[in-house]
Amino acid sequence: MEGCSEPQLDAKAKVTNQLIDFQWKLGMAVSSDSCRSLKYPYVAVLLKVADPSGQVKNKSFEMTIPQFQNFYRQFKEIAAVIETV
Repeated sequence: MEGCSEPQLDAKAKVTNQLIDFQWKLGMAVSSDSCRSLKYPYVAVLLKVADPSGQVKNKSFEMTIPQFQNFYRQFKEIAAVIETV
């Protein structure tokens, strides 16, 4: 995940999809073809998202622990803003 930039959303951008479900699990990469001992923790995320027509799609991705912690913080901030609306 090194070198990946986080997407920035325009405050005026239209949201067209609806989050249906959010699942996450903690994993540990222990080895690969090129490295015998990784011991690399990660978070695997699965989102179920409905588009405007109602079609549900699964989106999955992995994050490092620091990326997930930042993601979680941002969700808490979003929830706090939504409660004020």
